Amino acid sequence: MLEELHVRNFALIDQVHVRFGRGMNILSGETGAGKSILIGALGLIFGAKGEASSIRTGCDETTVSALIRVDGNKEALDWLKERDIEPEEGTILIRRTVKKSGRGSVFLQNFPVTRGDLEEITTCLFDLHGQHQHQSLLSIDNHRKLLDRFGGHEELTGLLHESFTDLTQKKREFDALVATERDQLREMDLLSFAVREIEEANLQKGEEEELLAESRRLSQHEKLFALLDDFRREGSENTGGALKSLRLARSSLEGIIAIVPELAPQSNRFEEAFFEIEDIVETIRDFQQQVQFSPERLEEVEQRLSLIRRLTKKYGNSISEVLAYAEESRSKLERMENWEEEKENYRKEISDLEKRVLKMARELSEKRAVVAKTLQREIQGRLEGLGMPKAQFFIDISRKTSENGRPVVGPYGLDRIEFRISPNLGEPPKPLRSIASGGEISRIMLAIKSVLAETDHIQSLIFDEIDAGIGGEIALAVGEHLFQVSLQKQVLCITHLASIAVRADTHIKVEKFVEGERTITTIRQIDGEEKIHEIARMLSGDSEGKVSLQHAEELLGRYRV
Repeated sequence: MLEELHVRNFALIDQVHVRFGRGMNILSGETGAGKSILIGALGLIFGAKGEASSIRTGCDETTVSALIRVDGNKEALDWLKERDIEPEEGTILIRRTVKKSGRGSVFLQNFPVTRGDLEEITTCLFDLHGQHQHQSLLSIDNHRKLLDRFGGHEELTGLLHESFTDLTQKKREFDALVATERDQLREMDLLSFAVREIEEANLQKGEEEELLAESRRLSQHEKLFALLDDFRREGSENTGGALKSLRLARSSLEGIIAIVPELAPQSNRFEEAFFEIEDIVETIRDFQQQVQFSPERLEEVEQRLSLIRRLTKKYGNSISEVLAYAEESRSKLERMENWEEEKENYRKEISDLEKRVLKMARELSEKRAVVAKTLQREIQGRLEGLGMPKAQFFIDISRKTSENGRPVVGPYGLDRIEFRISPNLGEPPKPLRSIASGGEISRIMLAIKSVLAETDHIQSLIFDEIDAGIGGEIALAVGEHLFQVSLQKQVLCITHLASIAVRADTHIKVEKFVEGERTITTIRQIDGEEKIHEIARMLSGDSEGKVSLQHAEELLGRYRV
């Protein structure tokens, strides 16, 4: 619901601030006073293209801002939530600036947004009737929504849409699965070869380090044998050997201790060292006796190391990584071997979803066909009461078809739904968007809105030119319809007819006057005596005449009790 509108430097407007209320908001004023200027300013809030020519002469920019209540409007709140924009106490502030340079800015709750975003959010909030802009009822997509709301089909429609989305996703996944079949078979061959190659190698963790050590020994056998021989000779009991010399030294140490007993602990230390060296020499001698050089073994070791290097180059940087690759490949192969089973599962799920979607779509089509007759009949009746007795209203429900003529199920069912009308006797039904007369389309929209008032989510309706070419009883009927709609919605109506204006909960007067050498349009709320005088002016053009004032009071008393 539009609560406040602030306009600065727009056309003839210097600066105005207008408050709107719930129910019926009437805008009136002399012809040429600037009522259409207000609609133009609202157009900027609704996402219309900003023209530099709309900027007040002598100014560099125009600014229009609107405070709009959105609580209770699920579609608008969902739109805001998707963009992380929070209303403040149930309201949002839209501010738009148009500059002479052609550039401009749009802010929603201080967040910069695009003009397209502005169109999207305000389409959830407002309908402007009388001009071929910002009219949700001109969109065929909305015809389906309105019919389903009127019939109470939204839950079934939601379930159908959810199932259709699941079906689309499953088909997409299945197509991707089938599209990769050739690549999958190729990968299976590669993985199978890798697993077989690694398994045949029978690799063991730590094996490479052991083989490298053995390779070093075998490749330096002669040097190792010579060193072992030297060590054995130098450390042996033979003449000149270390153990021979140490035995002689031990005898000397025993003689020393006999003379100097306090050196006895050193004898113990010497004994321990002697036996340790003796053990080392014997161990090396035993190792020397066991050392054998085998060229065949060296070749075997080198071949094994070559195999390990080849596998680690292909499948990992170490034996552990190669073994891990083999395990992972086995798991992949196991999943791939279930590929045919997976495809069959997909086929079954898709088939089940297709049956579910088709069943719901057919059920929804049957419900729509029944409720369309009721809605069509009720709207037809409202049109007769709005001065269009010859008009015929139709709700066309046709099946969506493919190129070969077969029915196609979409996210919202099988049906293509369109509201059509024949405004005059003998004319074929036309789409709503083809209606040329602003007054006609406003009355058509009023008829539809008055029927759909309780189910349509849009809270604010703006009617321009709705009184074009009507008067008398028709004008009274239009006023009554507007009033009935205003019990459910906020209505903003620009009118020249007193019989409509007297229904106002909030009456706003548009005036134009000259100040200095500048023409200025002002917009302000009127009430009491001022409202009576304005109704009198609308009745006869005479805001001071006794008869006109008396008639105005009678009308206000009759319709605003």
